Amino acid sequence: MTLVVEAVRGDITRQQVDAIVNAANSSLLGGGGVDGAIHRAAGPTLLEECRRLRETSLVEGLPTGQSIATGAGALPARWVIHTVGPRRWEHADGGAALLGSCHRTCLDAAIGVGARTVAVPAISCGAFGFEPAEAAPIAVAAVRDWASHQGGIDLVRFVLFDDDALDAFMRTINVP
Repeated sequence: MTLVVEAVRGDITRQQVDAIVNAANSSLLGGGGVDGAIHRAAGPTLLEECRRLRETSLVEGLPTGQSIATGAGALPARWVIHTVGPRRWEHADGGAALLGSCHRTCLDAAIGVGARTVAVPAISCGAFGFEPAEAAPIAVAAVRDWASHQGGIDLVRFVLFDDDALDAFMRTINVP
């Protein structure tokens, strides 16, 4: 099956997909924005699982550009894939390479748990300094590049919170 890449405006916590991506901070213990919304909607079991990761395999936290899957608690998805996006101002290249890595490692983690459909927010947009028009080409190119070398994911749905982000991702997806 060919990978479908789409963009919708909506609430990522309500997506009927196998896995949703959490634009997390390195602590994995919740925060603001998408991270906080996912933790609130998932309930306490997500936080408990993240705490266990921090006590065992991720004592120093999840590195920027990397991803890890957990259960999804009370969410309609089966898994949450946590990734730490770059803060644009902290990187000489603006963080573009790390932002691409977030998307590729999310798909690797999805394959690792058997997910075939994935919902992804606008990672690193907003408080982390990327404008949607800047992040969308990086994100979409990373997803398409990953799919050209690997298979197993049927759908990547970018779930955007506002019209500006939706427009940026739609324009990028529709470029041949």
